[in-house]
Amino acid sequence: MVKRSIFSATLFLFAIVTCLIIFQTPVMAGTVKLNYANFPPAPTFPCVQMERWKVEVEKRTAGQVQINTFPGGTLLGAKGMMDGVIAGQSDIGNICMAYQPGRFIVTNATSLPLGIKDAKKGSLALLKLYEKYQPDAFKDVVVLAMFTNAPGNVMSKVPVRTLDDIKGLDLRASGGAAQILKAWGANPVGMPMPATVEALQKGTVKGLFSSLEVMKDFKFAENCKYVTMTETVLYPFAVVMNKAKYNSLPKNVQKIMMDLKEEQSLWTGTYMDEQIKKAIAWSKEANDVEFISLSAGEKAKWDGKLDFITEKWIKGAKEKGLPAEEIIKDIKAFAQ
Repeated sequence: MVKRSIFSATLFLFAIVTCLIIFQTPVMAGTVKLNYANFPPAPTFPCVQMERWKVEVEKRTAGQVQINTFPGGTLLGAKGMMDGVIAGQSDIGNICMAYQPGRFIVTNATSLPLGIKDAKKGSLALLKLYEKYQPDAFKDVVVLAMFTNAPGNVMSKVPVRTLDDIKGLDLRASGGAAQILKAWGANPVGMPMPATVEALQKGTVKGLFSSLEVMKDFKFAENCKYVTMTETVLYPFAVVMNKAKYNSLPKNVQKIMMDLKEEQSLWTGTYMDEQIKKAIAWSKEANDVEFISLSAGEKAKWDGKLDFITEKWIKGAKEKGLPAEEIIKDIKAFAQ
């Protein structure tokens, strides 16, 4: 009888422990798996920053979060990135706002010719601008980082030393960069950066207008043997996350991601500026690229043709009810 009671008690305790294990397991913190889509090839700076962010999040969450990265448009392409993240096709995505100039009016103002000197200053200005104005364009996502590339220059198959040289030249550009090329008399051709490689090889375009890291990242130095140092226009980028997915994350993970926001933005800007220096050195040493500096008088002519772009943006932004002059003033102040 005693043995039977002990046996029954043992079974009862075993049943209780089993139930506790079964019902507590789902409550215990499991691994969170996230997909992160990017559009340019893996060696380029937007993908390098993606891999750095992945490593930092996984490390700071002690493996609680695992991130699968998809560079090169393997999950979402450049133009469909924002809507793809909103729809949940990817949890996280990296967008280039210049590819949709009418959608990101406030943040795309950083691509105006405002004299921002480098990517670190541009990245900080962009992030602070977003945080101050919280544009509606981002209401359906959570922003995890923002950054810019470095100021743009003309990379071409033929030398461009004066405004006369650039007239009618087919050059790849998008967003605000296209407006600038048109103002200089060139013929801007819109296409994603990865498509430019083949376009240069086929002669569809004679060059491009962008920051100089692409000379090495995309091997453009093999086709573009001349670079004209115009040092104007930035491309703004953002890392965005599906809002519902973000809201489903544990609070400690959300905090880690938000704590990383400014750090990641500044890290990317600093990395970008370092890559520019390396790309210039590599282009000169490995590909004998000529870098053309405009004289002070010639540079003044080029810059003078761009004043109307900011004036036009201010007029359009005002019509949409935006505090246009204040936005421009803020960008310049944030860039300091």
